Amino acid sequence: MSGHSKFANIKHKKEKNDAAKGKIFTMIGREIAVAVKEGGPDPANNFKLSQIIAKAKANNMPNDTIERGIKKAAGDVGNVTYQNNSYEGYGPAGIAIIVDTLTDNANRTAANVRAAFSKGSGNVGTPGCVSYMFDEKGQIIIDREECDLTADDLMMVVLDAGAEDVKEEEDSFEILTAPEDFEAVNKAVQEAGIVVASAEVTKIPQNYVTLTNEEDIKRIRRILDLLDEDDDVQAVYHNWDEPDEE
Repeated sequence: MSGHSKFANIKHKKEKNDAAKGKIFTMIGREIAVAVKEGGPDPANNFKLSQIIAKAKANNMPNDTIERGIKKAAGDVGNVTYQNNSYEGYGPAGIAIIVDTLTDNANRTAANVRAAFSKGSGNVGTPGCVSYMFDEKGQIIIDREECDLTADDLMMVVLDAGAEDVKEEEDSFEILTAPEDFEAVNKAVQEAGIVVASAEVTKIPQNYVTLTNEEDIKRIRRILDLLDEDDDVQAVYHNWDEPDEE
């Protein structure tokens, strides 16, 4: 990777999220409903639910909103009709893209995802065509200005909890974990009083691709913007080495 600021990207995403906080909360609410349906309302016994709660808190979702969502889903399990679907494909210049969706109408969502790829000169491929290029990891991003610990001190906190690695950037720390260790590491970070900018289980590309052609950059932004606007899209992962926003 080129070493650009992960925190700048996180801030950019969070600014977009803050501008549409209602949408973000709705998306997370859907995830809570599905997780409760699949594994029950107790996060101590439902790993997927505990991951979503960590994500909700990182997006500043109030605790009472989270609890209401869990209680509602627990009392309304039979009526939850959302389903998870993932799509894989290619953007311009072979950029690998994975799209995770949660929808009550799979046909509508599939059509919208295909249209987004098409409008950016990309195409949806077969399952597995690009997912092998990504590793699933727990990822915690910390703003260095919000953290009083040195890199060595932070490393001691998270490695003891099961983290795989701590990467030091100019303005942030990136903590990586195995998905099954994410909850324990995130808890250790919280208990140490460290402010978290972002915490989630995500897909991280093994290699990044840099685009230099302006038309390709416009096309990939078109795809990502259209997917971001779709209410059924929960997450988008790609291996474009996206430049920082100034």
